[in-house]
Amino acid sequence: MLRTSKYIFLLLASCFGAFALKAAPQKVDIRVTLDSAYIIMGKQTHLHVEVLGNIDDNGGILVPDTLWRDVEIASVSEPVVNDLGNGRKELRQEIILQAFDSGLYTLPPVMFVQNGEVSESNRPALKVVPVDVDSLASIHDYADVQTPPRHLFDFLPDWMTDYGLWILLALIVIAAALFVYLAYIRKGKLPLVPAKKPVPPYELAIRQLDALKAAQLCERGEEKEFYTRLTDILRTYLDSRFGINAMEMTSTQILHALNANEETKVPRKYMSAILETADFVKFAKVRPLPDDNVAAFRSALQFVEDTKPAEPETTDDKEPETDSKKQ
Repeated sequence: MLRTSKYIFLLLASCFGAFALKAAPQKVDIRVTLDSAYIIMGKQTHLHVEVLGNIDDNGGILVPDTLWRDVEIASVSEPVVNDLGNGRKELRQEIILQAFDSGLYTLPPVMFVQNGEVSESNRPALKVVPVDVDSLASIHDYADVQTPPRHLFDFLPDWMTDYGLWILLALIVIAAALFVYLAYIRKGKLPLVPAKKPVPPYELAIRQLDALKAAQLCERGEEKEFYTRLTDILRTYLDSRFGINAMEMTSTQILHALNANEETKVPRKYMSAILETADFVKFAKVRPLPDDNVAAFRSALQFVEDTKPAEPETTDDKEPETDSKKQ
């Protein structure tokens, strides 16, 4: 009975001890080392931080902005965590130090914070050695004021030098567009676009007269529009067919020009009747009769037909047959 009670007591003690160890927080070991305990003023050295123990995702190194009054932190690398097994991990991180004043400095500890607990590292010593200065070679008197050489860009405003390339590119594009407009578009021809085959004056006039007839302007009471379009068709025809600038001439001037041309001297009477009726309608606001409108259209069509250019004659050149047979 006594031996059984002893076993039960040992069992309870071991369970309680395991529970206590599990509930107690496990500490971590943090240690820092320097690459070199001696550096020259202005140079840099690496401070290696190593943490071993039960590290979870919430743990991390607490790095201040500066380690000491005269020792500064130049940069801090990202932490690297390695799993060692059995719940233990290793965390490594590097801190680059730099000092600009000579002396012997004891660095403050680097702290590791996890779940509200703070662990401090050792405090290594760093000696900063001053730089030897050669007074004869390094220290000189003040130099005289010098005038630097000036270039063309120094006289230009800042906005022109900053955006000079874009301004030059814009001027080139504007110059190219102006050249294309003056050389091609203004003259009615575009580069890289095949020119349309010009329509002969006779065919163009016949097409325009057919379109005017199909519009039926007189049937809708638009006699003024009818005679305006009819005379414009004939004026354009005279300009392109005979070179008579009829668009800038009065009716009297047009008739004089027709009378001076042998090809238009005979059919001049048709044009005279059309221009007379058109002037009454456009300027005197006279309403012509339907027969007058039909007669004016027929006169215009007859004038175009009578001045139609003659078709070139095709002659078959036949060589005379010769009897090459010898009797």
